[in-house]
Amino acid sequence: MSSTPTLRTYEGRVLPHQNEEVVDQGLAFDVATLMSRRTMLGAFGAGAAGLGLVACSAVTGTDGSGGGTAGSTTSSTDALTEIPEETAGPYPGDGSNGPDVLQESGIVRSDITTSIGESSGVAEGVPMTLDLTIVDLANDGAPFEGVAVYVWHCTREGGYSMYSEGVTEENFLRGVQIADEAGLVSYTSIFPACYDGRWPHIHFEVYPDQESITDVANVIATSQVALPQDVCETVYAEAGYEASVDNLARVSLDSDNVFSDDGGASQLATVTGDVAAGYTVTLAVGVDTTTDAGGGGGAPAGGNEGGRAPGGTGDAPTVREDA
Repeated sequence: MSSTPTLRTYEGRVLPHQNEEVVDQGLAFDVATLMSRRTMLGAFGAGAAGLGLVACSAVTGTDGSGGGTAGSTTSSTDALTEIPEETAGPYPGDGSNGPDVLQESGIVRSDITTSIGESSGVAEGVPMTLDLTIVDLANDGAPFEGVAVYVWHCTREGGYSMYSEGVTEENFLRGVQIADEAGLVSYTSIFPACYDGRWPHIHFEVYPDQESITDVANVIATSQVALPQDVCETVYAEAGYEASVDNLARVSLDSDNVFSDDGGASQLATVTGDVAAGYTVTLAVGVDTTTDAGGGGGAPAGGNEGGRAPGGTGDAPTVREDA
């Protein structure tokens, strides 16, 4: 009879990456550690209110090229601010413009590489783990435990399941996770492509809880994660990503119609790993429920985020007027 292995912990929390040092557990774990320490300092009157959420890493430039080597790009902020509200684009699959994966049984899952329900497709590409730490800015920066986070992104070829030609019957690369006590949601996926006219990105919507995901009107935040240039260039040299090479060369964070207002300053992810082992993409997401959720829904009628996903259906779907 085999014994259960003992998991390594730090400050009472299980390390998400058991074979790595404490300093290499990723941004989500670091943010949770800072939260815990801020609470402790507050108990001793050490001015915890002035303690910012600091990611102890090198600063990445606005072009996403960073100061590190390819595959180890990092980013930092002095203090976590509210994530910018962005369009959900023309391929949300949240019921705002037709297809609704959030009504499907099994949509709450960690591995989003496979389709659910009657579909059976599997998305191929360089492995990627996405870790988002959701922070409740209306509650003094506490971890936003219990919120439901819906994530979706394009395939290796640049198409979107449920919408693009060849994958309209699939619903992979879409999934919901419920934030744990540290505000963390984690997804197993593949690295998305760069399609014509858009910087490489990942979409997400935040809902108050699991029960509310069936109605997009309940969304409290809609935004996008920007991926660093050096990592994208490395990934796009791999088979299957050929179209992304030229597409990436024609766009920048400063020209992208979503990230150009600030170069993706608060949306540029920290990325570690390599092609062989896969990449871990992390971002701390500040959500403020005292402000209006201005994103959500699809792109405006006739629009498609400023770019067309390869293999698309040609016309942007009809969406809500307030999208």
